[in-house]
Amino acid sequence: MEHKVNEIQISYREKLSTLKSASITDSKKVAELLFNNWDAHTIGAQESFKIILLNRSNKVKGIYPLSVGGICTTLVDMRLLFAVVVKTLSVGIILAHNHPSGQLKASYEDQRLTQKIKEAAQLFDVKVLDHIILAPDGRYYSFADNGIL
Repeated sequence: MEHKVNEIQISYREKLSTLKSASITDSKKVAELLFNNWDAHTIGAQESFKIILLNRSNKVKGIYPLSVGGICTTLVDMRLLFAVVVKTLSVGIILAHNHPSGQLKASYEDQRLTQKIKEAAQLFDVKVLDHIILAPDGRYYSFADNGIL
């Protein structure tokens, strides 16, 4: 009887050198980066969730679009989130999602999800540095700036 299994391969390839990317130092720079990499045609229509992946120097390795949802919610699969974090060998992450309504108040669900991700990240020695909520009009809300991280 043969016992065949799938081969598992873990890889991460940089197209752009992380060493040449900018260091993230404050929420304003994070928001600028996110707005420049968000689809302006859908930011006011559908809620999306992305993660910014960082190295030890807070240089951006990339932005991963984790989910696209409906008008007022999107789902975050923790296994997919951490598969990306671990596969890219990231040591820091910044969470981000948009509120198509323009409401910048962090909901109870937003706060609960952030805490759940933060607790799970500790198991991998990964720091959650912020969670940014974007509004279609260019405003943003930072969990870190508002002391709820």
